[in-house]
Amino acid sequence: MAILGGARVSAEDRGWLERTVELALANVAGGGGPFGALVVRDGVLLAEGANRVTASLDPTAHAEVEAIRAACRAVGDFSLAGATLYTSCEPCPLCLSAALWARVDRVVYAADREDAARGGFDDSAFHELFRRDRSEWHLQIDGHRIDVAPAPFDAWLALESRTDY
Repeated sequence: MAILGGARVSAEDRGWLERTVELALANVAGGGGPFGALVVRDGVLLAEGANRVTASLDPTAHAEVEAIRAACRAVGDFSLAGATLYTSCEPCPLCLSAALWARVDRVVYAADREDAARGGFDDSAFHELFRRDRSEWHLQIDGHRIDVAPAPFDAWLALESRTDY
């Protein structure tokens, strides 16, 4: 076992990480961004993803998000509990949030945020932004509570057939 970022990684982890880098390189060759990701559970590959932001004109089409979406479709569930998200680069806040919502058990990455910044993908401003009070953000966020605001949640809670998550 080797140590990566203070954690122990196995030979199997290294193999999956190498696959993410292969995906990233293939994506660059195809005109996409330099990111690849995959989701594995119980040693079985559930799905792969590559950065499709510019190809799909979708700013949320990061490799990790694409892999998570595909894995959820593959297993027929929004929960990826028990799975590991492998990615060619340290996840940005968007991708980390997606991993949390998908309930993956573990995230393992190869390159770090400094490597990404060197390549022109510097997300340090986002990491820093989340540390600050919203009043200091460049993005204006205004909450305005209206009388019917809680109605969708009341309807949700009253729905006996809902799927809790």
